[in-house]
Amino acid sequence: MKILLMEDDPVLGDIIHDYLKQSYETDRAFDSQEAEEYIDEGHYDLFIFDINVPGKNGVELIEELRGFNDTTPAIIITAYEDVDHMKNSFDAGAHDYIKKPFDLEELKLRIEKSKILFHIEQDTPVKLSEAVMFYPSKRVIKNSKKTYTLKPKEMEILEYFIAHPHRLISQEELVQNIWEFDAMPSDATLRSYIRKLREMIGAEKISTQRGAGYRYE
Repeated sequence: MKILLMEDDPVLGDIIHDYLKQSYETDRAFDSQEAEEYIDEGHYDLFIFDINVPGKNGVELIEELRGFNDTTPAIIITAYEDVDHMKNSFDAGAHDYIKKPFDLEELKLRIEKSKILFHIEQDTPVKLSEAVMFYPSKRVIKNSKKTYTLKPKEMEILEYFIAHPHRLISQEELVQNIWEFDAMPSDATLRSYIRKLREMIGAEKISTQRGAGYRYE
């Protein structure tokens, strides 16, 4: 299980980070900018975010991630006692909320409960070919040479292809089913996503019919 902790308090952050590392693969960010850099670089099974950090606060960051279709489970930790901050956290997309001070064992119990709720580490792989496996809940593709972490749109495109095999899919169909109307990608952007997917799963898996669309085999 891989966790991203965002906590700017140097003492508390070190205590939590050291504790979590005993049981989980854990990265620690001091602010929202650093957290976003970690997220851009790889996949996490769980976020644990403090509210009061430099830059975007923890609730704002979760809300932004949900806007990008990032559904990673998230626990908010905070010193706030009022109900409004709790409500805002849940409205933004957090699934759990812990008030400071808390016992580290309580945090671990909540993490283990999250694993059950969200089927973390119970990923059933999808065999794309003899050499390529796709792990949907982790957004990971493994081939004989390398492991890739899919970006959200790469994931959505691949899942759409898998759901519609051996059928010609026009560029218009693909875009309309994956992007919001006010966020339509350019042709170059779509081609870039397709090119990256071919690199990960094999160029032969996605063929192009010029002027007509794509076919996933």
